[in-house]
Amino acid sequence: MPKINHGWVKDFSMPDHCIGGSAATGKALILGMYGPTQSGDDQCNSLSNVVFTETASKYNTYTCMELFKQLRASGAVLGLGESRVFFNVDETFPITILVGLGNQCYGYNELEQRDEAKEAVRTAVGSGVKAAQQLGVGKIYVESFGITEAAAEGAALGLWIYQDLKNKSRRKRVPHLGLYDDCDWTAWQVGLEKAASQNLARQLMEAPSNLTTPILFTMMALDELCKAGISAEVRVENWIVDNRMDAFLAVAKGSLEQPIFLELMYNGCDPCTPPIVLVGKGITYDSGGLCLKRDAMDLFLGKGDMGGAATVVATMRAIAALHLPINVRGLIPLCENMPGAGSFKPGDIIRAMNGKNILVENTDHEGELILADALSYAQKYNPKFILDIATLTKEAQYLMGTSATTVFSNDDSLWMSIKAASVHTGDRVWRLPLWDVYNEQVESINTGADIVNSPIGDHGYSTAAAAFLAHFVCYNKWLHLDTWSVMVDSGETTYLRKGMSGRPTRTIVEMMAMLACKPNQC
Repeated sequence: MPKINHGWVKDFSMPDHCIGGSAATGKALILGMYGPTQSGDDQCNSLSNVVFTETASKYNTYTCMELFKQLRASGAVLGLGESRVFFNVDETFPITILVGLGNQCYGYNELEQRDEAKEAVRTAVGSGVKAAQQLGVGKIYVESFGITEAAAEGAALGLWIYQDLKNKSRRKRVPHLGLYDDCDWTAWQVGLEKAASQNLARQLMEAPSNLTTPILFTMMALDELCKAGISAEVRVENWIVDNRMDAFLAVAKGSLEQPIFLELMYNGCDPCTPPIVLVGKGITYDSGGLCLKRDAMDLFLGKGDMGGAATVVATMRAIAALHLPINVRGLIPLCENMPGAGSFKPGDIIRAMNGKNILVENTDHEGELILADALSYAQKYNPKFILDIATLTKEAQYLMGTSATTVFSNDDSLWMSIKAASVHTGDRVWRLPLWDVYNEQVESINTGADIVNSPIGDHGYSTAAAAFLAHFVCYNKWLHLDTWSVMVDSGETTYLRKGMSGRPTRTIVEMMAMLACKPNQC
């Protein structure tokens, strides 16, 4: 009788953002099976159509068909993302969880623009680890499903939950993860690192705004990044004034919290090689300024406006952990947008770092202002390209729902690179145009200023905001990611919980890894 080698199991302590509590003695094993593509499909919903994964099939044989017997007793084939918990299938693992992978023929879907086989593995594993977590186990072993990296991502993302501020007695146990019946330890560890980076972004975004003021956000970021070997410069208000970042400073003056310009440095190759520059919007609380938000500063909108900054910090950590042979600079302007006595006002004209004068039409469009100075500052590095990430316009969500990040770019090869990365991560992106007609919405003709921070007209806000930022990138290759639509996950993604999503961190990390393998592409 074939026998599974239980020595093919390796423990990996999960990264700091994926674990909590101590390991218990309970263990669970997650295995897979193929079945209907949708939960509840009648077609092929018969046990005669059961197809186990290779590892699950070996395990079923090893247990003298006990796994199949218990599945038959449960009465149904599992659809994609469904799971069943079985007890005492084998004495080695008191708990065995079978998860549905859907169609066995999944692959790249051109219409959906993602690798559905990888996404199915993440979905299935996410469902399985959540079921195991509910049982309070201390260790979860996961088979590779033939795609080890995706299995690691789904497991680590599915287990993470923000509970830093809860009483310890009320926290859910977050188990340790191990790889089962597979020797691809490298892909497993890479998957855990990518998931850990997104979990770090989720943690920073979930933290309440009173604990993520500019200085506190900086301290949390440095605590993570310095351990990873990333250098940092913390620039305070005097430096911001000396560098004539008046647009950034105008936004910050409405708050008692002092602004900080955080500069991160990672050298993975020859220091003389031009770096890639990442710019992240860091509004740690957004009240709208004097143009107070009409939605009463929604819980997510207030604190999640530093999602771009969180993504840059998380991406830098992942790049260092993966030792990618590229040079990267991270630029993060951090401040609050508050209606204080020194707040900037509608009608003000502010001079940006690059010398352009900006008319303030709406103080709730502060993101464009702080990014303007950060993008101008990025020119000093003569970068390979600039990528900025910002929760900039809610209109992006009207366009895309929560399905994709909106992307603007002045370079087709950059767009193709991030699109290819999103195919592998399942975290999709969609390109919108940078036509001249949108530039007309931000160019002020009769106001005495060069451009306005709020688009003229009642349409095209997302594209007009991108047109505004284009004024500050000169002739550099540039990608702008508007992440408003993906800031919050509604729980529809099986391997994420409802709350801040940390997207599109893994997509950016994947893009950086792909470019590191093809250094001459950009």
